[in-house]
Amino acid sequence: MMIGIGSDLCDIRRVERVLAHHGARFENRVFTARERAAANRRSGQARLGTYAKRWAAKEACAKALGTGFARGVFHRDLGVENLPGGQPVMVLSGGARARLAEIVPDGYAPRIMVTMTDEYPYAFAQVVIVADVAPIA
Repeated sequence: MMIGIGSDLCDIRRVERVLAHHGARFENRVFTARERAAANRRSGQARLGTYAKRWAAKEACAKALGTGFARGVFHRDLGVENLPGGQPVMVLSGGARARLAEIVPDGYAPRIMVTMTDEYPYAFAQVVIVADVAPIA
C-alpha cells in the first residue's frame, strides 16, 4: 500500500553558494558522516552534485513522511547511502524513523524507494514509501 510520495528539485548552484559560505558547519548540520564521506571522495561538480542530490532526497523523503522538517524530523535523520551495486537507499534515524513507525499500519513493513539524478545546474530526487504485508515469523 502507498504511504507517501515526495519529490524535490535542487539548484546545484545554491548548494555551491551555501557550502562556500558555511562550509563544514553546513555539512555537519545537514549530512550524515557517510554522506559527507561519499561527497568528499569526489571533487568539483561531482562533489557538488552529490551533495545536491542528497539534499533533494532529504526534502523528498520529508514530504513523503508527511511532515516536512517539523515534528522532530531533521535533515540528519534522513541519510542516503548506496548499496554495493550503487543503488541509493534512504536510512532513517531519530525523529524520521519514529514518524515512519507512526504512519505504517500494524502488520506491515515499510519499504522506501529513492531515485536521484543531477544534470548541472539541477539535482532531482523522488521518494516513495510503501508498506508491504509483514512476513509471519
